[in-house]
Amino acid sequence: MVKLKDVYPLYLNNKAEQPNTDLEVTDKFTGEVAFRCAQADAKTIDAGIQGAVEAAEPMARMASYERQAVLQHCVDRFKKRFDELAYALCVEAGKPIKDSEGEVTRLIDTFRIAAEESVRMTGEVQPLDISPRAKGYQGIWKRVPIGPCSLISPFNFPLNLAAHKIAPAIAVGCPFVMKPASRTPLGALIMGEVLAETDLPKGAFSILPAHREGADLFTEDERLKLLSFTGSPGVGWDLKAKAGKKKVVLELGGNAAVIIDRDADLADALERTIFGAFYQSGQSCIGVQRILIHADVYDRFRDMLVAKTKTLVAGDPKDRNVFIGPMISEGEAKRLDSWIQEAVGKGATLLCGGKREGAMLEATLLENVDPATKINVEEAFGPVAFLIKFSSFDEALDIVNDSKFGLQAGIFTRDLFQMFDAWDRLDVGGVVINDVPSYRVDNMPYGGVKDSGLGREGVRFAMEDMTEIRNLVIRRT
Repeated sequence: MVKLKDVYPLYLNNKAEQPNTDLEVTDKFTGEVAFRCAQADAKTIDAGIQGAVEAAEPMARMASYERQAVLQHCVDRFKKRFDELAYALCVEAGKPIKDSEGEVTRLIDTFRIAAEESVRMTGEVQPLDISPRAKGYQGIWKRVPIGPCSLISPFNFPLNLAAHKIAPAIAVGCPFVMKPASRTPLGALIMGEVLAETDLPKGAFSILPAHREGADLFTEDERLKLLSFTGSPGVGWDLKAKAGKKKVVLELGGNAAVIIDRDADLADALERTIFGAFYQSGQSCIGVQRILIHADVYDRFRDMLVAKTKTLVAGDPKDRNVFIGPMISEGEAKRLDSWIQEAVGKGATLLCGGKREGAMLEATLLENVDPATKINVEEAFGPVAFLIKFSSFDEALDIVNDSKFGLQAGIFTRDLFQMFDAWDRLDVGGVVINDVPSYRVDNMPYGGVKDSGLGREGVRFAMEDMTEIRNLVIRRT
């Protein structure tokens, strides 16, 4: 039986420190305090940044096989601590235990991919003699670490989204300071415990839980060369405005759509759409929020969706039969409940769900939603989706694009031409065919356009963001 500790340290310049036990972290299902951990103040954050500055040169000098060895050590240790990591995630995030185990698997995958990529950092030989004045000149470029990085991770995937920042930073040789979400810091702290077992240079990493209002240095400090943030759009764009000259990478979510065309395999589309809309209580930036259904199959698919949604088991996420756990807080559940009531008040039909008790919100489906309501315009980030009927594929693409967000879209179709048409026309970071927009593999380029963010995650692509090109020009005559 896995048991969590009562108290956890923070990690400052590679070492565990316990300056206080100020941060209380609750079990998201019971609401009781599950454990306490140290909370960083401005002085501690400043020390972490200074440590990263001092570690920049020795980190850059590490051989690629040495960086790979650190990442492989993490892979091995995470495998041995699999049950602990999954249980911790289930408790601190309220994520059903089966989904928590799935995220630990992805954590391991992400570090494994980074270990592989750490020895593939290549450059290019470039001929420069494109005109008579450059005859006899040759160029060579390589990628070098950008320097100290600030990493801010969210509550909904506290293991794997932290991994998508930490693992690429180590792979390229960038020291970092990380601020995990204060509601779910334990996954990142366990990563810190594992990293502390390695021979990384002093100052290579600091993992510092801190409340948002006390963590301005993560964004504003000029010693940091890159800010990588995953979270809400409002917070992300505000941080970018304060970040100064440093490079900024933002992954900010959206209100993802899935298209069910007339030729779709409806049974398959049903299973995947239910997953996409309600997996981990809909708290995913690529969770299905808008379900577009062709008029020819609308009634049939709507009835299938409603019937299946009503069978979803909700309750204690530690129960292996539970599919719907609590939202991250009662406040977030109240917010989304109010959005549902707004939509119904403006003419939407409540097909199923809609009831809330504390942080538990039923899996909810709506139709006839007013386009001006929050549930259509904003990111729901909870177990709510709504249905839209369309008559032509062109119309469906226009509806998907009618959003300030553009992260991913899913399309169930067997038409090859429509697939390429969607890939050309949809203003999103990724198009997923015959699956939901919620699908992601950890080596693929992942990110959005418009209000959904800047840059791409996915290990190799994050590594590119964490490096700069350094050119060498040689005159040979």
